Amino acid sequence: MAKETPKESAAMRRAIVLARRALGNTSPNPLVGAVVIRNGRILGEGYHHRAGHPHAEIEAIRDCRDRGHDPRGATLVVTLEPCSTTGRTPPCTRAILEAGFRRVVVGAIDPNPDHAGRGLALLRKAGVEVVEGVCTEEAEALNPGFNHWIVQRRPLVTLKAGMTLDGKIATTQGDSRWITGEASRRVVMRLRQEHDAVLVGIGTVLADDPQLTIRRGGTTRCGLRIVLDSKARIPATSRLLTDPFAANTLVVVGERAAKARVDRIRSLAKVWVAPLHEGRISLSALCSELGRRGITSVLVEGGGEVHAGFLRERLAHRIAFFYAPKVVGGREAPRSVGGIGWESLEEAPRLDRIRWQAHGDDLLLTASIRIG
Repeated sequence: MAKETPKESAAMRRAIVLARRALGNTSPNPLVGAVVIRNGRILGEGYHHRAGHPHAEIEAIRDCRDRGHDPRGATLVVTLEPCSTTGRTPPCTRAILEAGFRRVVVGAIDPNPDHAGRGLALLRKAGVEVVEGVCTEEAEALNPGFNHWIVQRRPLVTLKAGMTLDGKIATTQGDSRWITGEASRRVVMRLRQEHDAVLVGIGTVLADDPQLTIRRGGTTRCGLRIVLDSKARIPATSRLLTDPFAANTLVVVGERAAKARVDRIRSLAKVWVAPLHEGRISLSALCSELGRRGITSVLVEGGGEVHAGFLRERLAHRIAFFYAPKVVGGREAPRSVGGIGWESLEEAPRLDRIRWQAHGDDLLLTASIRIG
């Protein structure tokens, strides 16, 4: 099997950097970067900007030609296996063959089981030399949400919370601003950008009136904002229903919610009427609905009962818990995870791939949740 050269590995690292430029813009498509090289020299490069726009391979071929180079006989380095089927755009394998590339170097294989390896097989059959598995771990890490959604057809769910050392997300009087420091809040903005949607419960809306926007680099934007509100209690004056991004708000109400309240909300934002499970919104049904809508990843920002629900139904896959060097105490102070808990340690969720990071005075714990 063909092996990559050091210059091809360097080009792959460059392609990964390019792919990240579109963070938060490509869903439900993955982040992909591509570089055209000959004798180690970069002739062109590109990345997938957003769904419906040209794929990274096409952008790199165009850039190569715009610079006055002919890609025929060159090497294409791409972070993800080129697509071989027609979607919103023609298959990239066709463009690669028409451009006359001699060699294609790939980071990650297409995670879709219906397509995995098909693009590479087509290229090899046409006589193109293919090298796969270059910087695979980094290439796969570009698209955790897409990689999960394309197989499971449900979003990857991350639970996020900012808490004191004793696990409290607010005082007994509801004071929660700000438990964590400014450095942690900047990380939260990045987390929101990495996910298609941010989800909170109605308790968080009533207590904090959040905006759930992404504020980075002097600009403000947002993805889908989801509120779990089984009884349709969200105030018409809440910022999620009145700010410039109200069209990006989805209020999930229960099937028994008062019609007048639901109609009022529907006049201001999106509404989805969800089935109930034990008197609460069925999170399983919600995840299936979000998957059908092309939502590949969700950042759940609480509160504690919402976190407990996702854990209890085994629908959460990762955590991002920020710990501030504070202790507030209080038996009634809300915690990051509520609910009835687990009767034994054996039943309780376990964590893998644990990582601690310092952000200012705070500590961030990220981990995968062991499911099953």
